[in-house]
Amino acid sequence: MSPTIAEALRAAAERLSATSDTARLDAEVLMAHALGVTRSDLLLRHLRGPVPPGFAALVERRAGHEPVAYITGTQDFFGLTLQVSPAVLIPRGDSEVLVEAALAARADARRVLDCGTGSGALLLAVLNALPQASGVGIDASAAALDVARANAAALGLAQRADVVLADWHQPRWADALGGPFDLVLANPPYVEADARLAPSVRDHEPASALFAGPDGLDDYRALIPQLPALLAPGGAALVEIGAAQGAAVAAIADAAGLAVRLHRDLAGRDRVLELKIPLGKAGGSA
Repeated sequence: MSPTIAEALRAAAERLSATSDTARLDAEVLMAHALGVTRSDLLLRHLRGPVPPGFAALVERRAGHEPVAYITGTQDFFGLTLQVSPAVLIPRGDSEVLVEAALAARADARRVLDCGTGSGALLLAVLNALPQASGVGIDASAAALDVARANAAALGLAQRADVVLADWHQPRWADALGGPFDLVLANPPYVEADARLAPSVRDHEPASALFAGPDGLDDYRALIPQLPALLAPGGAALVEIGAAQGAAVAAIADAAGLAVRLHRDLAGRDRVLELKIPLGKAGGSA
């Protein structure tokens, strides 16, 4: 007698327990994906049904440390369902702190820049919440921009979200972006080159979006001094940081003449720096 979905989920959770701290959840998400239904629908209506033929292969991919989001091709972020691929980092809940801080800093923003947009998560979340705003997402990866462009179209935001190939390490990279901006968002690479990462991150997510030199600060040193020229009067830059990087990145911002405010995540860890040009000092133009 063939196993039911309920039985297959129990076996899959056991199989994945060595790989994942969320083995049962992973199994349910993969099963829902294999069935083409939501997880809620799976749990309410399908537990006694037959196991779809592709489920076992999905479990084996996860057992090999491939992230669930890459297997299913989607990730939820700030109320949006985004397409993801190995060309982009998987949006994480911790980054929602940056979106919340941006919306609190400038709920009246008209122009938004997202530096290192990847899937477009930060830019699209902010634009979705601010119907009066438009913005630009830049990335040094053309493959990442394809993902961001697809997400903007799928969410009905393509008319307000442009994506541009640009690299803040290159001279005059911002000249054609149409600044200055009321909000600048950035989740740059900030992992130390020799950091020990989980296999699901180290072996599957794009290294170019993770690593930033021996101390993880190389991209902050390149980008933050350029922020004053990108910010409109009263504008704010929201920059994600590693949990142990608050003081070091704040020092870089202070040297660039920026006022600093720290935002912590739900676990109480340093997560985002809000940077502004102090009153009395004029911003530049992009």
